[in-house]
Amino acid sequence: MRTVRLTVYRFDPTSDERPRYASYEVPYRSGMTVLDSLLYVKEKLDHTLAIRYSCRMGICGSCGMTVNGLPRLACYTQVKEVGWRIKVEPLKNHPLVRDLVTDFTDFFRKYKSMRPWLIRTDAEEQENPTKQYTQSDAELERYIQFSYCISCGLCYAACPVVTALPEFPGPQALASLYRFLADTRDHGRRERLRIVDEAVGLWRCHFAGSCSQVCPKGVDPALAIQLLRREAMRG
Repeated sequence: MRTVRLTVYRFDPTSDERPRYASYEVPYRSGMTVLDSLLYVKEKLDHTLAIRYSCRMGICGSCGMTVNGLPRLACYTQVKEVGWRIKVEPLKNHPLVRDLVTDFTDFFRKYKSMRPWLIRTDAEEQENPTKQYTQSDAELERYIQFSYCISCGLCYAACPVVTALPEFPGPQALASLYRFLADTRDHGRRERLRIVDEAVGLWRCHFAGSCSQVCPKGVDPALAIQLLRREAMRG
């Protein structure tokens, strides 16, 4: 039987002096994902391994981790695609909780600072709606791609600017802001642009494009940032 050799990052900041790597041999089965192999380790070989997951279908974004050097969703990544020797580490640019589990507190704080909801001038109608906010197909196309984000944090982990400048909002937050800026139902254009039109905001992006490369949903946050810059230049 073919086996998969997993080399897994292990570190508990509350008790360990330094990180280490542990290796495990996992029997391969057809269709096995990286998450499947990790769950085998946790259930059969080492119950102390800390991982985070939920849907197992590439929807919730919980199982983001670094697989052979690239940020990936473990449930979405087939073992057969990445090889029989797999190195698994926590996502970069997120504080470590334990082993493969990282802390998303700052990630979601930045996301929330973009005010990711419709800002309307008709507050009463928004709270007590009497009709729908209609849109044409063309208006929907302006932002729908960027609404597919599942907040998995892979783009944030891949961003070299976040690595060098932790206060940078990150590609997910900026793409989220553009998603609402481009929505014709939104009235918060000036307010949104004020949030990011600063040296450590929108203009700090170097357009490396690594965020778009690792996105499992094809959201292309690098494109959103370029479009957001165009809107900021227009004022």
